[in-house]
Amino acid sequence: MFIEPNIRGDRRGWIEVICGSMFSGKTEELIRRLKRAKIANLKTEIFKPAIDVRYDEIKIVSHDENAIQSTPVDSSQTIMLLAQDVDVVGIDEAQFFDPEIANVCDELAFRGIRVIVAGLDMDYLGNPFGQIPNLLSKADYITKLHAICVRCGNIANYSYRKVPNDDQVMLGAKDVYEPRCRTCYKL
Repeated sequence: MFIEPNIRGDRRGWIEVICGSMFSGKTEELIRRLKRAKIANLKTEIFKPAIDVRYDEIKIVSHDENAIQSTPVDSSQTIMLLAQDVDVVGIDEAQFFDPEIANVCDELAFRGIRVIVAGLDMDYLGNPFGQIPNLLSKADYITKLHAICVRCGNIANYSYRKVPNDDQVMLGAKDVYEPRCRTCYKL
């Protein structure tokens, strides 16, 4: 596949993926990186899936209530359309996006854009979640965060669902999920 030369000169793009369980600080880390980019006077665009309305319909909000303005979108292709003439693109809750999200991130990186993506790497059953595995395979940098198990205090990398529901996607916070370690997850 031929890729056109980078029209932004020597600047190179890349993909950073921040993954882990619920309550591990993924969104907090995404917000931190995006705020630092803004301090550096880099032009940023921030996106989240339109279905994520847990804390705010527009903003990306962490469980610790840190927030940053974003654009809710229904498809990954919309990100491609809206991410024109930017230096950094931030994407939260990437597991909820369609199968094209990894290709969209790849294309943005080829355009010389730094792409920072956060999402759950496993669903409540402990299975790979959505397109995160594809994003991990394309990532230049990966940060895996861990929560603290609410039962024993060890590191937690599972999102235990406390309510009966077999749907893979069920939005919720501490009322629905809790972080657990490998051992306590099986209890």
